[in-house]
Amino acid sequence: MAEIIQKDGTWVFDGDALRLTPGRDKNVSLFRKTLGELVVPLGALAGISFEQGKKAGRLRLRLRDGADPLLHASGGRLTEPHDPYQLLVESDRYGVAEYFTDEVRNALLLDQVPADPVDAYLLPGPAVPLSVSAGDGTASFDGERIRLEWNWKTEDAKAAAGARVLSLTDITAVEWHPAVGLENGHLRFTVRNAPTKAPPKYDPNAVELWGFKKDPLMALVAAAVQARLPHPAAAADVRRPEPADARPALPATAEDDHDALLRRLRELGELHRTGILTDEEFALAKQAILKRM
Repeated sequence: MAEIIQKDGTWVFDGDALRLTPGRDKNVSLFRKTLGELVVPLGALAGISFEQGKKAGRLRLRLRDGADPLLHASGGRLTEPHDPYQLLVESDRYGVAEYFTDEVRNALLLDQVPADPVDAYLLPGPAVPLSVSAGDGTASFDGERIRLEWNWKTEDAKAAAGARVLSLTDITAVEWHPAVGLENGHLRFTVRNAPTKAPPKYDPNAVELWGFKKDPLMALVAAAVQARLPHPAAAADVRRPEPADARPALPATAEDDHDALLRRLRELGELHRTGILTDEEFALAKQAILKRM
């Protein structure tokens, strides 16, 4: 098991999954604290990196495309303070961060986890029921229905229609955009057979956001809804017929050096788990094989 504990949070890797727990420090964002602990299966990872800085470094996880409904719904727009897949590392823990990175990379190698996109969510998304107030309204989601309620700052024509209730079965897409510069953000739901190009200020299926502290929390609502919609890869998965003259691929050579080294790594891991190899013996043997690769 590998573990790194920082003011920014704690990351633990047990060989099968990473447990990401936000810290309690005052500098940890409200979004990460509200999101809470995340469990990321190894199969959802595309990679990990560690970047050193003069005063602090940063651990970063890269997830496979389509694995996380939060990343899909937010379109990768979560900025650095709110990104749950980054961890600020103090300079005196650089060695621990490097060890943590090596352990995760070696596990990805041993399990031969591909980095290509997935066609099903591997993370569940935020728990429901969920309710967030920000911008010109409140968005609530119970797993089946979205309720949008307006406040005194809502545009008059939009507020006059009263609260809006949308069934999950009528939703075809959801998106969250943060406010950037002079441009306001929004949480918007696309309703089946009712497309609109109205700005969020006038759209009854959207909450307008103005860049305040609670705005990122609307991404949680977006992610919870996205997790219950059909995976985006499902619509794009069109099976093409194989050409009549297609030839079968040649089988991989059994004696291929790279495959042989991978098999040896897996054997060493099994010997270590069963107690035949000590921690020191396993580490030395593993490093020798990784150097050959």
